[in-house]
Amino acid sequence: MNRPQAASAPSAFQRWGRAATGLAALAGVFIVLGHDGRRVAQLVLLALPLLAWMAWPVRGRAAQRTRRIALWLWVMLFALDGAARAFLLDAYQAAPDGALVLGAVANTNGREGGEYLQAHWRVVLLWAAALAAAGAFAWRLAGRGRQAASPPGMSRWGVGVLALLLALGAVAYASKPWRRLHPMVFWASWAQSVQDFKADMADQQQVRDRALLQARQAAPVVAHEGPSTVVLVITDSINRDNLGLYGYRRDTTPRLQVHRHRAGDNMLVLRNAWSVDASTLPALRNLFAFGQPDASRPQHLLALARAAGYKVWWMSNHDDIAIEQQHARLADVVDFVNRTPGRASASLDGELLDCVQEALEDPARRKLIVVHLLGAHPHYRLRFPEGQNPFDDEVDAVEAQMQDQGRAAWVRRFRQDYDAALLYHDFVVSETLQLTQAVGQGEGYRAWMYLSDHGQEVGHVSDRAGHSPHTESGYRIPALVWRSEALGPLAAQAAAQQPFRADWAGWTVADLLHLRWSGRQTGRNVLAPEYRWEAPVLPARVKSYVD
Repeated sequence: MNRPQAASAPSAFQRWGRAATGLAALAGVFIVLGHDGRRVAQLVLLALPLLAWMAWPVRGRAAQRTRRIALWLWVMLFALDGAARAFLLDAYQAAPDGALVLGAVANTNGREGGEYLQAHWRVVLLWAAALAAAGAFAWRLAGRGRQAASPPGMSRWGVGVLALLLALGAVAYASKPWRRLHPMVFWASWAQSVQDFKADMADQQQVRDRALLQARQAAPVVAHEGPSTVVLVITDSINRDNLGLYGYRRDTTPRLQVHRHRAGDNMLVLRNAWSVDASTLPALRNLFAFGQPDASRPQHLLALARAAGYKVWWMSNHDDIAIEQQHARLADVVDFVNRTPGRASASLDGELLDCVQEALEDPARRKLIVVHLLGAHPHYRLRFPEGQNPFDDEVDAVEAQMQDQGRAAWVRRFRQDYDAALLYHDFVVSETLQLTQAVGQGEGYRAWMYLSDHGQEVGHVSDRAGHSPHTESGYRIPALVWRSEALGPLAAQAAAQQPFRADWAGWTVADLLHLRWSGRQTGRNVLAPEYRWEAPVLPARVKSYVD
């Protein structure tokens, strides 16, 4: 009688190959819990190089134990990183380097930390149990690396796969943005960010206190009787050349064009608007300091508004510590709806519309509402709802023109995503205007102003996409003004054709607020008859500031 043959024992190569795969899978599970999108692949590639050490023959028990400990620590780094991120995402929808988390940690002492753990001990215990189980499993697998005495057992195919994995890992470490995601690098930088945040908070609080004191000393008054509401919408990375409102051949602003048609002389489209900065922080610093941030005693627009009796809101879809500390915290009410910093944030600007309506319905007699949008800040495809890109279906006039100009396929694709972002942006911006006009209608004076901090190059004058300090596209922005009190046809026409500088926008907003104080300069207010244009000095060559 024939007996069934016993299954052959796995070879040494199979044993440590399976162990390496198990460690990679274990790290991958926690990476998926804490990251999404392309970052998952980036973190997996960052984890691979040390795991490949299991394929290297190691002599001696001490060397094998050292490798086992190193591999275990390596995998647990990725596990701890993923667990921490997953906890924050589940509890607060926040990234660990977001302003919410950094601010909370920087403001928490040991006693408060203990109280927090007591309140959330169940969740912490579950994560600790999961990490303990993962640690035990990882320790077991990490001891199965290849030993010097084991037969080679690796085919050419196996060698090729190993070489490919090592090459991919090398590419990951060669990329600085990818390298910054590594748990050792990220959390070391995170700890330093917490310390910097503590120092900045102390310094910025003093700066804000001085700004409020200087504003009170200037004794601003409101030269208008009755209720007053002003909404200032600041967006990011919008090039006016891509707006249908400015003559673009794609219909990217249908709603704003309807508003413009209905509003008549109450709404101005400033045809020749320019930023003097190609990035957000200096642009906002210039705007709120009236283009004089380096003066010995610069005034801050929000501080002046508060000193004059306005209740000030700052609502934002950005997550930026510097913006929050330098500007937002000067407001009476601060609301940040986005808790993921950087380009990976997928928070849509429409999330702010409820905040705008709540502020407009507030019973305060005088209100200044600052709305800070992400606009079309890269990545463009994250700035509009998924599946809502009407410009990627066919070759239209814009696509044909870019092909004739020899623009690369990837640049043309970015232009399609950029224009789709602007179409969604048109909805959000027009809704802020609609709410300003409708909420509390008939209750006093209302005004609304919209502008971008800087422009964007998306295949306009060069074959590239993104921020562009060295081309005109980095500075060409939209700027719109609506007032419940019309300027009059001649004055409106003159103002609309004037060149406009975003660093002088503070003077125009102050005029919309009807602020009067010592040091006011009407010559820089585009709505004033005495407005006098001065061309800025830009890093880019500008043929003409008037189209």
